[in-house]
Amino acid sequence: MESTDSTGTNQRKAKELTVPFFRASLSEEEEAACIRVLRSGWLTTGAEAHEFEREFAQKLSVPFALAVNSNTSGMILAMEACGVTRGTAVITTPYTFVSTAASARHLGADVLFADIEKDSYSIDPDKIEEILKSPAGKKVRAIVPVHIAGNVCSMKRIMQIAQTYGVKVIEDCAHSFPSLTEAGYAGAIGDAGVFSFYATKTITTGEGGMVTAKDPQIAQRITQMRLHGMNRDAWDRYTAQKASWEYDVIAPGYKSNLPDILAAIGRVQLKKAGEFYRKRIMHAQAYDSAFSCLDFVKIPPTSKGDARHLYLLRLNLEKLRCSRNTFAQELQDKGIGISMHFIPLFHFSYWKSLYPEFTKKQFPNAEQKFQETVTLPLWPDMTKEMTDRVIQCVQETGEKYHA
Repeated sequence: MESTDSTGTNQRKAKELTVPFFRASLSEEEEAACIRVLRSGWLTTGAEAHEFEREFAQKLSVPFALAVNSNTSGMILAMEACGVTRGTAVITTPYTFVSTAASARHLGADVLFADIEKDSYSIDPDKIEEILKSPAGKKVRAIVPVHIAGNVCSMKRIMQIAQTYGVKVIEDCAHSFPSLTEAGYAGAIGDAGVFSFYATKTITTGEGGMVTAKDPQIAQRITQMRLHGMNRDAWDRYTAQKASWEYDVIAPGYKSNLPDILAAIGRVQLKKAGEFYRKRIMHAQAYDSAFSCLDFVKIPPTSKGDARHLYLLRLNLEKLRCSRNTFAQELQDKGIGISMHFIPLFHFSYWKSLYPEFTKKQFPNAEQKFQETVTLPLWPDMTKEMTDRVIQCVQETGEKYHA
């Protein structure tokens, strides 16, 4: 009798278990790093940020890594350094977070959109080339592929296209650290790579980012423009022998530097990146195994080097008597934290008003993925009970609405 009661209690607990969409993996090590910086007396960009840059560059085997206060700031800086300005344009995907395209608009440039591939969430290289062959392609300065969910785009083909047409490639790596491919790490393949260390990313500084580059001229421009266009940062001015008040301003730059207190967190997280990656792989494989035999869902596309940052579960709506929204709400009602990656940009008022021809009819693959995809919880410190609970809720919801 006691055993039966115990089993029943466990079943009730499993049903009541809530699973957050994401929870950052932080420990006493990050706390100690923050305290170390607070006690040092130097809070802004200094020794910690420079060490973070050195360690990150070493990890990716790139000459330059430049810490910034967000992926968005990094994208603006990378675009500006690659010649994106008023009267020019970039090519990117509508299936991304708004900051990718908005960065070009902050510089006064236009955005030309290429649909994603039919069988993945990645930008379609054929569509990129179609744009570059068109009259509008003449003003393109950069291609911005977005490595959605950590699955790296077809970079070999994209780099070949970029070389043919003489344009730069800026990788949006917000989801793709550490994605190691045959061509190297994501962010070390193109002319520049831009990473995010936002609270929900594969490693975090709370807010922050990193720009990687191969070309010393691109790196130098970003270094100067991230701090008001000054040719010396505060750390250099107050630690070098040259007088601290002497500096030059070479352009009206931005305020995009990463302070030491956040960089210190990033350095700890960077050391744990491999462990985080292994845990995400484990959870993602558990999902893959459970969902691959269900006819009402499709597991996410993956390839070598996939960081498995997000789990994009695609619904087979032909097998369901409900919409994606209904399915997602059902999961939320069961205590499963979900999200949507992404709402394509042609759904937003700003982009529709800016480009009246920018409609979902032009991007059937992006629109279809949006209507069919729900993002499930996937973070390192999830327990087996949590992944099992997510799987259970997906199965129950699918059975409830199965056509």
